[in-house]
This record gives sequence, C-alpha cells and structure tokens, in this order.
Amino acid sequence: MVAQSESSLGRGLDILLALDSEEVAASGGLGVVRIAKQVGREKSQVSRALKTLGDKGLVERDPLTLDYRLGWRLFALAAQAGERRLLTAAPGVLGGLVKSLGETVHLSVLEGTEVLTVVSRAPDRAVTATDRSGLRTPASCTSSGRALLLDHERADLDALFERAELRAPGPGAPGDLDELFDRIRAARGTGYALADEEFEVGLVGAAAPIRDFRGLIVAALNVSAPKFRFAESLEQAGREIKGAADELSNRLGFSARLDNVANARS
Repeated sequence: MVAQSESSLGRGLDILLALDSEEVAASGGLGVVRIAKQVGREKSQVSRALKTLGDKGLVERDPLTLDYRLGWRLFALAAQAGERRLLTAAPGVLGGLVKSLGETVHLSVLEGTEVLTVVSRAPDRAVTATDRSGLRTPASCTSSGRALLLDHERADLDALFERAELRAPGPGAPGDLDELFDRIRAARGTGYALADEEFEVGLVGAAAPIRDFRGLIVAALNVSAPKFRFAESLEQAGREIKGAADELSNRLGFSARLDNVANARS
C-alpha cells in the first residue's frame, strides 16, 4: 500500500512538473496523450491522476480544447509560500545592501496609489534617510513607486489615478501622468528606477522590482539617501539594487523564460 501511494504521488508530481513548461505557457495546455508521453506513463494512469489533481484544484481542464494546465489553487498556494519566503529572505538581502551601499534600504509593496514600506534597514551613521517602516509614500514620485509600476501601461495609470491626486512634493516630481509614464518606460530599459528630489528636497533614490513565480511584480527594493552624499553613486546603486531584487525574484521562483514566452505571445 505504501509503495502504491508513493507511486501515485510520484505520478502526480511528474504531471505537475510537465504542466510547468514553456510548451504549456505558449499553447495554453497539454492533452492527456501528450502528458502521458512526457511523463512516461500509461494514458489510463495519467487520466486517473489528472482527475484526482483536478478534484483538488491543482490542475484544470480547458472546456473547449480539453487540454490541461496548472490550476489556480496551486498558484494560490505558491503565492502564499512566496510571500512567506520573501519576508524571510528580505532582511538578509537588505542587510547586505546596507553594508555595501552604506545607506538606508527598504522593502516596499504597492497599495493603490501609495507605497507601503514593509521593512527598512539603516546603517549606523548620523545622517541617513528616514526609516519609513509602516509608512506610506506616493507611488508617483518615488523610485520604489516607479519600480512597482514598471509593468503599467498608460491606460493602467489613467485607471489607477482616476480618483487620486498626482502628488508632487519635491521639485523633481513628474507633473502629470504623461511624464510619469515616460519615466516608467525609461526605467524599463535599465530594470531599475531612479528618483532625484521627487519626494523630498535633497533626497535621491534607486529601486528595482521583485517578481514572483508568475512574473508579477509583488514588491520593490530601494535605497534612499541624501543627495549631497549619494548623487554620484546613484546609477551604480540602481544596478546593485536590481541585482539584489533579481536574487529575491529567483527565490520566489521567477524565471526569465516567463518574460521570453510572454513577449513571444504578445
């Protein structure tokens, strides 16, 4: 009985792994025959396993093509695990950045048109950027906000800011949504966003997005510091922040192949 259970579990895991492939991402699913060939199992065995996985919500069947793909319950479980993994891994990454950059580093998430800082780490020095843990700042005029909005198109910005004022507390803040979108597009080219006195006079920042296993932006890493001390280091900081954000994305299961598949289909 134990051996049979282990065999059934292995068969189910093989099927889930087969459905996590570029072929499925490009075509939208796989048929039973194709799955059976990929996992090296009898079609009848695969059909029974797919029914069990489907009953648990781990796979779903397209009603038109009858092909199978990974189910939303599996994605929900993975997302919950990813959030925990991010919160567990982030402090160590932030600590490493503080040592390397010598400035305050934050982990932030997007809430509507605002950025919520979840974790901050600061160096031991007299003059640093403010610890913003638990505080909210405008997404439109911060490097972290721009990183979190990196995948937004112009129409998305219209919808997001439909009932919100575009705040411009600093002299370098974008004056309207067109200017904000231009800066978002510029940030896409490098993979990180820079801000120069947008949120506050004398403050600069650099940020990069963190993506989950689906390729969705779920958080951002950013460094902020006084301009007089950090302006010349800002570009290098942006590249370093991006490297750290990419590391966290990889820990959440993100793979660059997801972007390649999405681009091929668009």
